[in-house]
Amino acid sequence: MNRRTFLATAGTAAAVGLAGCGTTTAQLDEDDYDVGMAHNAFRPVEYEVPVGETVVWGNVGSRGHSVTATEGAIPDGADYFASGGFDSEDAAVDGWPNQGNIRPGETYEHTFEVAGEHGYYCIPHEAAGMVGTIVVTE
Repeated sequence: MNRRTFLATAGTAAAVGLAGCGTTTAQLDEDDYDVGMAHNAFRPVEYEVPVGETVVWGNVGSRGHSVTATEGAIPDGADYFASGGFDSEDAAVDGWPNQGNIRPGETYEHTFEVAGEHGYYCIPHEAAGMVGTIVVTE
């Protein structure tokens, strides 16, 4: 079974399983995001974009994730980014999971205006190695 077929089947099963609960899981298509989040990993781990490009992360897994910039791993002058709209890494960590949790089927996006490497991680899965880098080119 290929990835697209699996995701379509899993999304349908999740929606049926949640029927009557007042919540549904939206199905993401591969074209809906740039970086996927599943199985405690960002895929791809490194993603390259030009200055001014918006990157979209999509949670295609079954657990909540975050996108949290590592303050010491973003270029000088770059805007801090984190799902939940936090202004600092400490605030993002303190606010998790009440704010910043990207649930299955949801997306997060950020526009990168400064060239360089922008390191980030998932708060609940950093210890499992869920880290990534956005490389922004001029």
